[in-house]
Amino acid sequence: MGRLSYLTGPVRSGKSSQAVKLAADWGANAVFVATYRVDPTDAEMTERVRRHRAERPGWRVIEAADDIAAALDSLQPPPSGVLIDCLTLWASDRFALSDDELLAAWDNQLARFRAFPWPMVIVGNEIGWTPVPSDPALRRFRDLAGWLGQRTAAAADEAWLMVAGCQVRLK
Repeated sequence: MGRLSYLTGPVRSGKSSQAVKLAADWGANAVFVATYRVDPTDAEMTERVRRHRAERPGWRVIEAADDIAAALDSLQPPPSGVLIDCLTLWASDRFALSDDELLAAWDNQLARFRAFPWPMVIVGNEIGWTPVPSDPALRRFRDLAGWLGQRTAAAADEAWLMVAGCQVRLK
């Protein structure tokens, strides 16, 4: 089995850059998994996607907003390592599911990731560090992001917190 790492932290904390550094030694068959379902009408997110792609020259990039593990399982040649960015966008794409369905779907992905022979880095977000949102949907999303992060950290071999570009080892 490969090594599973989890990087989390607040927005603009350096998570994605650190994940790329962790993955730098994986060689030419490294794969970047984008979990965002591209919306061409969202110019700001389109620019973010462009910038992220430019930071990963030569990597295979797959957009796997659905079943990430199935997309990875079918890759030929198999990846030398996988960077998934990010868990929070994956969750936002499933927000219509019940909490139990969404958490079960991620637990299924994690179990399948653990069986892969290559190293993996999953990037998540800590969004619960701010005041309690007044909107019920935002509170639910904040809670889901926290529960997904806990599950990912528990399944990971190592977990890191990024703050202001600095990493803090959690486990």
